[in-house]
Formats: sequence, structure tokens, C-alpha cells
Amino acid sequence: MSTSVTIIGAGLGGLTLARVLHVNGITATIYEAEPSAQARTQGGQLDIHENNGQLALEAAGLVDEFRAIIHEGGAASRIVDRHGSVLLDEPDDGTDRRPEVLRGDLRRILIESLPDDAIRWGHKVVGVASSGEGRHEITFDNGSTVSTGVLVGADGAWSRIRPLLSAATPEYIGTVYVETYLYDVDEKHTATAEAVGAGTMYALDPGKGIAAHREAGDIIHTYVELNRSTDWIASIDFTDAAVATARVAAEFDGWAPELTALITEGESAPIPRMIYALPDDHRWDRVPGVTLVGDAGHLMVPSGEGANLAMFDGFELGKAIAAHPDDIETALATYEQALFPRSQAEAADSHVILDLCLGDNAPHSLVDFFTGTVTAESV
Repeated sequence: MSTSVTIIGAGLGGLTLARVLHVNGITATIYEAEPSAQARTQGGQLDIHENNGQLALEAAGLVDEFRAIIHEGGAASRIVDRHGSVLLDEPDDGTDRRPEVLRGDLRRILIESLPDDAIRWGHKVVGVASSGEGRHEITFDNGSTVSTGVLVGADGAWSRIRPLLSAATPEYIGTVYVETYLYDVDEKHTATAEAVGAGTMYALDPGKGIAAHREAGDIIHTYVELNRSTDWIASIDFTDAAVATARVAAEFDGWAPELTALITEGESAPIPRMIYALPDDHRWDRVPGVTLVGDAGHLMVPSGEGANLAMFDGFELGKAIAAHPDDIETALATYEQALFPRSQAEAADSHVILDLCLGDNAPHSLVDFFTGTVTAESV
């Protein structure tokens, strides 16, 4: 294959695609807006699933590197009610069906697996246009341009490549996650550390919840989940950490103090993460020379599948290109034919998972899901 692949975005999907192509002897170049791999923190812990994320890492030849970054014991799960009463407690069984790793560690092993010149940092896309015959020209904020015959948008929720294929834009779903951290938890926040346990704890009630993840390094990473309007979010001055913390904590008045401490004792400023999603059935007509992976193509409600799907997309697209290196249109069509029904099904399930967590029967609905009493398909 004489034409190299141009990937916009050095997230997990774009990196996996580049690595799978590299393993198959195909050149790929990633253009990333961030100035370096260390420019910002990369979020929290991810559970990597055996039916998609782990398959992608196997195809990337990174199984050993992946095993080395697993947070042992981190796959434990606990569900409690607002009073802190434990409704379900599942230890990490050590089977590695869904082992936990830090997103930053996962991104690092993917970056390190690529040639030194594979990623062009500090290249933020400001324009992209078709130049005919399946080629596209990308303009970056540093004034440089690149022309390519194979363009992949791996640039996330607000993709600059998506408009080449689709007029769809993400919409707020009515749920916000407020992110906080606690550090040195076993020494400084003993009661809360015991309440969270070794892995992930879900403290839930209809319309609100606290999801806390025990991370390596004696850290608890928390997402406070609230079904709230944009007006409610806008009414809080999140630039004033004390005021914002008090407002969010007030939504959990009467909850067990070891749970509310995840908010009130937070050692980082609370950050609101409004949850946006594309339509569940988002798809596009075949446009020569361009496609999407990950959130750029199927942004959905967080359900534990997002990172896994992005990597699986990268694997599937890389496999298709490797199978048809001299017929890119066949490769892209083959990839998209499988992508659309897969992502639509996962998007539909993500709404079900959110309802199990924050719906009228929470937290018991999530307990039933964990124990197999109900499934996403049966809800």
C-alpha cells in the first residue's frame, strides 16, 4: 500500500488503529492537538473487556504490556444505598475478564509501541475539505497542511472530521457527572476508603448517585452523578471550588457521611462533565477516503464500553485496511458495515445502564443487573 493513513486524534481509538496498521506493515501518521503526551492527565480507571478491548490489544501485540499495568484487585464491585448499607459486594475474582487499568497507562503503552515519528503533536485541526477523488486536505492551527487519500477521524465528541460525513451533533442527555479526587485515602479518609472497598463502589438513589473508583496509589476517583438541567449546572460557579462543592453536596443531604465525604472532602476542585451523546442510530453514507472511530462516530452515554469500543473500532478498521491495502473503499465499507449495527446496539444498552443506575428503582435495579436477575436486553 503506497498511500499512508492519516489519523486525527491520539486517543485510544486512533492509537490502536495506528498500532494495528504498523503491525501489518502499513504506515500511519497521527495528528494530535495536544502539545505532548504529558500535556494533561488522561482521566481515571478503565475496565478492559475480553470481548472487545482485550481483542484489540491482542491484535496490537500488546498483551504483555497490558498485563503489566493491570490494577490487581481493582475489578471488585460494591453497591450501597444512601445510608451506606451494602447491597452487593463482588470481589475481584482474578479471571481478568474485565481488569482495571489507568487510561493514562493504557495510552502510554500504545504510544510507546509506535515509531517515534508516528505522532505529530501540536497539530490542532482548524479546517478540512475534500480535494476530489477521495482525497482531503487538512489545515492546522500552526499554518501547516496535509493532503491524504485515507483520513480517519479519531478526534472524539466534537470531531472536526465528522462533518465530512454527517450533520449530526452531540446533544446533552440531562445528566452531569461532577468529578472529584481523594488522596492518601487509607490514612486520611479511613471511613470512606472502607466504604468504597478495593474496586468500584456505586451509591445510588433515583436521579442521583456517587460512583467511586479505587485507583493505584491510594487514590479514590469519584464521579457524582446527577440528572439535572443545563440551567441548574449554569447556576453553579464551578470556578469557586468551595461554593460548587457545597451546592453539589447539598443534593445528598441525609446521606451517610462516609459517602458525602467523597464530595465534601474532595482534594481537587469539582469539575462538571456534562454528558452528551449522538443519536443511537448514527450512521453515514459512504464518503470516499474518510471514516470515523470511537466517540467521533458513536458518542454515547458512559457505560463502561466507550474506551473498549474505540479500541475495537481501531482494530477492526486496521484489520480491514490490512485485508484490502490496495482497495481502500472496500476496506472502509467493510469496516462501516460492521460498525453501524454494533455501535447502535451498544448505544441503546448505554441508556439502559444509566437507567439502572439513576432510574426510579435505583439502587436495586443495578443489583438485579449485577446478579443476573435482569439483563440490558430484558429491561
